[in-house]
Amino acid sequence: MFRIAIEHIKKHPGLIPQFFFILLGMGGASLYLVRLAKGPHVTWNKKNNPEPWNQLDPTYQYKFVAIDTDYKNLKKEGPQF
Repeated sequence: MFRIAIEHIKKHPGLIPQFFFILLGMGGASLYLVRLAKGPHVTWNKKNNPEPWNQLDPTYQYKFVAIDTDYKNLKKEGPQF
């Protein structure tokens, strides 16, 4: 498959930007999936830490981009677990 792509690039050099942006998009999507898999709402080990989201500080920024929320001034409103 990779060899066929190289042959197409040699025959049609105009395809180089297309291959570049496709690979860039695939790489970005893969990195984003890895970032989501390591988030505080994902549990990979239920025996040692069944609820990891309870151990987070209330000032932890959950969202990737928080436009109008200032997480530094938040106070915890729930009970301590």
